[in-house]
Amino acid sequence: MVQSDPKILVSTDWLAENLSNPDLRILDGSWHLPTENRDPLAEYRSDHITGAQYFDIDGISDTASDLPHMVPSAKQFARQVAKLGISNDNQVVVYDTQGLFSAARVWWLFRFFGLNNIAVLDGGLPKWKAEKRPTSNTPITPVSGTLSATAQNHLVRDAAQVLAASETATQVIDARPSARFKGEAPEPRAGLRAGRIPNSKNVFFKSLLNANGTLKPVAELTAVFKAQGVELEQPIITSCGSGVTASVLSLALQKIGHDNHALYDGSWSEWGALHDYPIEQG
Repeated sequence: MVQSDPKILVSTDWLAENLSNPDLRILDGSWHLPTENRDPLAEYRSDHITGAQYFDIDGISDTASDLPHMVPSAKQFARQVAKLGISNDNQVVVYDTQGLFSAARVWWLFRFFGLNNIAVLDGGLPKWKAEKRPTSNTPITPVSGTLSATAQNHLVRDAAQVLAASETATQVIDARPSARFKGEAPEPRAGLRAGRIPNSKNVFFKSLLNANGTLKPVAELTAVFKAQGVELEQPIITSCGSGVTASVLSLALQKIGHDNHALYDGSWSEWGALHDYPIEQG
């Protein structure tokens, strides 16, 4: 059973025990790949953990960017998240409909803006529902919170910084499936080259999860990283297709006590389109 940590990961038991806490806020942070043709907002409206608000990963982002769900400004983030009824002193728990997938991106975003009282629900909505815990389809109109946010720029990297890192000792680890990492399978977004960032290492995000969508224990997480050649004593940059499953890597690293990591926000959506940036295949 997961050891709950309200700054990283909490169990369904922990959430059930804390549902009556007036300082608790619950977010549905579900998001899906464009190829899946799923509407996470419609799914939220039909069934969500009782009391949860919907966090729109695409909407709470830099909508002026050509890249998907890039980090917004601190001012925009604070304004939009306050409308969800969240203030700086609240404890937030975020989940998604896949077990552990996009909720980690919301967790990372909060941490990026200096808001550390947030945890991912281990196993997400599937585990919650399997345990026959309360859900609802009733819309909620929250009272706006009071939120201030400050960007923690050491937690993010851009393409130029990743290029420099790929030529030095800083490790880049990629959460995409092996076939995409090797350039053997097409990207889900049109117009992108196939392959990987030079010298990067592949830790498929699902290799960090149990079959029921919960995060593996610390010892097993450590073993997965080490099996892929990751040196856990060194700095790490996490990457993926668009900055979502890279956050699962970041969550797992935080869980095992590795806090010297940053996320490449543009990830392959950016790198794969930068034709003057090098790639590797095979």
